[in-house]
Amino acid sequence: MTDPGMSRTLDRVRKLLAKAEGTDNEHERETFMAAATALMAKYGIERAAPSSARSTPANRVVTLGDPWAREKARLVYLVSEAVRCRPVLIGKGDGGQRVHVFGFASDLERADLLATSLLLQMASGVARVAVPPDRVRAYRRSWMLGFTDEVYRLLVAAESRAAASGAPGTELVLADRKADVERAVAQVYPRIRRSVPRMSGTGYRDGVAAGRRADLARTAVHPDAGFALNG
Repeated sequence: MTDPGMSRTLDRVRKLLAKAEGTDNEHERETFMAAATALMAKYGIERAAPSSARSTPANRVVTLGDPWAREKARLVYLVSEAVRCRPVLIGKGDGGQRVHVFGFASDLERADLLATSLLLQMASGVARVAVPPDRVRAYRRSWMLGFTDEVYRLLVAAESRAAASGAPGTELVLADRKADVERAVAQVYPRIRRSVPRMSGTGYRDGVAAGRRADLARTAVHPDAGFALNG
């Protein structure tokens, strides 16, 4: 059961994001998003604090459907990794590209929330860009690559800041949790190699700019987001 204090933190995140979505002022929007992102990272560290009850890793399979199934899977992979989960790309099946995500419950919860939102934002953002008709697909693929890379960078930075400001012993707990997650992965996938597909194209820089402006914890879920959790 989620601690009431933790629930209040998530409620604050949702309120900040509602303000970000309700303003046309870009400076205000970025301020609200930065605050929401910092709170989300703080939530993860608080759930991993040395005083917290010991738990064991869990796992979920995320299925991403077409269009752009591989690009969606890449985003889910990197968002999950940024919030201290361990994703494994397991390829096509069940109607789409699949990512098997391992982690502690609070981190899986954060990965779910963030990836659902960012999949929607990536889809709406890439649909809005004006692209010459002779290179639409290549541009959009590289745009999504840039968007995902920048979101990953921002999330990792927020997680690092939160960890640095955590209670004494937090770093050791995080290291122990990482080892626990890696052992859970090894039980299911004893022979895997870490890799993330790389793409190139002229839309990369524009995608980076869009990722920098992304709302990193929006809670709205659209039925076409392509983010289905099983297990």
